[in-house]
Amino acid sequence: MSDEDRTDVPSDVPEWDDEYLDRVSDRLMFNYDLDQSYSVEGERFEMYGRLHVESQKQLFHPALNYANYEAQEHLFVTRRDRVTTADLDRLVDLGHALAEEWITADEEHHGTEFTFVVVAPTVPDAVADYVSGFRDRTLLKYGYYGQYEVNLVVVAPDEERLVASEQADVGRAFATWDPLDAGSRGLLERLVSVFRS
Repeated sequence: MSDEDRTDVPSDVPEWDDEYLDRVSDRLMFNYDLDQSYSVEGERFEMYGRLHVESQKQLFHPALNYANYEAQEHLFVTRRDRVTTADLDRLVDLGHALAEEWITADEEHHGTEFTFVVVAPTVPDAVADYVSGFRDRTLLKYGYYGQYEVNLVVVAPDEERLVASEQADVGRAFATWDPLDAGSRGLLERLVSVFRS
């Protein structure tokens, strides 16, 4: 994408040399803070995104507030020559390790999601079966301090094939061959609805 084509893109959104990831970033840039070449715990990711949502109820004045909650999603995107279920197991373990380090478990923490996306030339059947049946949610202090969830997405853009775990709503942004459904219920809408209940 040339600089002229990026006139509607905020200046703090990186430009990827990878055409596919650049198109994905165009779908994510208004909801996620995006970074390139992000490394954590020895793993390198071509894209990292962070979505942060806060909810606060107030009584008469903003200083009189209550029911404060926060939720966030950490999005990690890597490109691999091939993907196996062992690769996904390693990413799930990384999600649990990051949860221990990054989450401040208290009454204001509602939920955190760690979503790992692997971009590969093909999606093996064993990987598709693993991801489509995957759900990993952990309650913190029996849910009193909220929860965290690890999500998986595997996508083969050239084959126009994507498989996502049950709660990986952001996966739709990676199906660049399909238009985004404005009425679809993404993570942001799901979090807002939880906060309102």
